[in-house]
Amino acid sequence: MYIDTFKVFCDLAETGSFSKAAVVNSITQSAVSQQIRALETKFQVTLVERGRRNFALTPEGSAFLSASREILEVYNNLDRRLHELRDVVAGELRIASIYSIGLHELPPYLKAFRERFPEVEVHVEYRRSQQVYTQVLAGDVDLGLVAYPVKRNGLLIEIFSEDRLVLICHPNHPLASRKRMRLEELHGEKFIAFEPDLPTRKVIDRHLREHSVEIDHAMEFDNIETVKRAVEIESGVSIVPANTVRAEVEGGLLAALEIEGTKMSRPLGVVTKRNRARSPAHKEFIEALKKEQGKLVAVAA
Repeated sequence: MYIDTFKVFCDLAETGSFSKAAVVNSITQSAVSQQIRALETKFQVTLVERGRRNFALTPEGSAFLSASREILEVYNNLDRRLHELRDVVAGELRIASIYSIGLHELPPYLKAFRERFPEVEVHVEYRRSQQVYTQVLAGDVDLGLVAYPVKRNGLLIEIFSEDRLVLICHPNHPLASRKRMRLEELHGEKFIAFEPDLPTRKVIDRHLREHSVEIDHAMEFDNIETVKRAVEIESGVSIVPANTVRAEVEGGLLAALEIEGTKMSRPLGVVTKRNRARSPAHKEFIEALKKEQGKLVAVAA
């Protein structure tokens, strides 16, 4: 079926690798090559420049990629459009989420949504932030969930939650017996940080500079889970979103303190494609976010 082949071609263009496209589609690398050659034979064009060290599409390949995406979007939306005609909350809902939201924020929403709408098949994919934007824009998913959402052409962004940032430390740390502290008290502390290019790290660094706080960057990691583990083994303190450490605090593995004198929070946003029809399931999921957190705040793009 050409639909499957169009998807293979799109995945090849996205990954820039025959082997990666094969993995994504659970087929062999040889099968990917055969399907691309079949497309080239069918339409009598060359889609991929061969013999180059770096992967590249021909001009015809770029045009074919755009058309393939349109075809896939129409095909993937058929089920939704049919359900819209009957206004039935059923079918498939595809969500792409960054790891921290998917692991800590999303589960309660999903549980309540699935109980209320058992006919909806919800698929959640865990991705890095940039991949979430790309998948929503390409129509590969119905909506995306990101932290510190940024404006993008063609996308609608709505803030659905503000997760406050808290200081975490080991229960044996001198600060652990307290409920709150001021940022200035971190001066000279060994600090477990996020990597410099992550939005949460940038926010924390800005607040530290504003309060003239100098810390000892003991370690840097690219995800919240590893940061928490490092604090658990007494490698230092850190600042993380409160919802991501609720279980560890309740279990006595970590202590969390409110930060006084400055508002530090992590906005969470739901990303959808502009001018794209929303299925009943899509609408109900967005409505569930609104009911839980109050009216969503739109960010113009």
